[in-house]
Amino acid sequence: MLGSERVARPTPTRPPTRRPDGPRTRLGILGLAVTMALAWLLPTPAAAAPRLPVPYSFAAGITAQLLTPNSSPPGANDFGCRPSAAHPRPVVLLHGTLGNMTDSWQALSPLLKNNGYCVFALNYGGAPGGLFQGYGDIPTSAAQLGAFVDRVRTATGAARVDLVGHSQGGGALPRYYLQVLGGAAKVHDLVGLAPSSHGADLQAILNLLDAFPGGRAAFDRLCPACAQQDIGSPFMRALNALPDTAPGVRYTMIESRYDEVIVPYTRAFLTGPDVRNVTVQDHCGVDFSDHLAIIYDRVALNEVLNALDPGRTDRVCALTLPVLGG
Repeated sequence: MLGSERVARPTPTRPPTRRPDGPRTRLGILGLAVTMALAWLLPTPAAAAPRLPVPYSFAAGITAQLLTPNSSPPGANDFGCRPSAAHPRPVVLLHGTLGNMTDSWQALSPLLKNNGYCVFALNYGGAPGGLFQGYGDIPTSAAQLGAFVDRVRTATGAARVDLVGHSQGGGALPRYYLQVLGGAAKVHDLVGLAPSSHGADLQAILNLLDAFPGGRAAFDRLCPACAQQDIGSPFMRALNALPDTAPGVRYTMIESRYDEVIVPYTRAFLTGPDVRNVTVQDHCGVDFSDHLAIIYDRVALNEVLNALDPGRTDRVCALTLPVLGG
């Protein structure tokens, strides 16, 4: 019967799946592939380098020399460093007579690195690997400095460097390099810490040596740089016959009233254009740094930062002891 017949219902069917547009899919896959490739090939942003400790004590220099003799001070001699727009010139550190880069720059090198500078240091004027450096003939040491400056300029791409030195390294040595060897074309700033700019009065020592047969000759042979820095030496007389400064170079001489080597302490200062002479006690009455301590004196080292960046005028005052610093 018609009424008993079951009517077959059509089986519901899904609408046909629509395939994505071919060209768009290919472009999406291509974009994803490019993104992944760039992520793989390009370096990820480096995390900020941790700040290096800055020990304001000569004890840190002595300890470093005992533990890691003649090692580069912290933050120095990264020849892959590229100067920033804020600090476009690498800084070369020059120790003093009978010092070395390890015992001299355990404070200033990390301080400069923490402030964004490319920092370099060398030993000069001594036997390779020797504890004492800076005793050799000053013109020979100046040639070593010139070769190192050229190496730094080549590695960093900088046209000029800044020099910061202590004693001989801030005075007689760079003066000879700048004014006799033509280094002024490669140097923008010279900053001296207790510099032997015009030599030191060694007459008392020389008179004592004269009491012993051959004493002065032995002194000259063992430490030519010592003898050359005496104010009465032929070397120093010839250097002082030149102008104090070389055109195009900016000078900052930082000195302590309690310097027992450069006497009077004003002998460290220069005259001429682009010269700034700083006495640390003018900024801090409790600074008792002497010739040695000044390279671990936070007052003096702050003035180094001000010298290298004239837009910076920060002032620091802290108790500083002779020899040790602070």
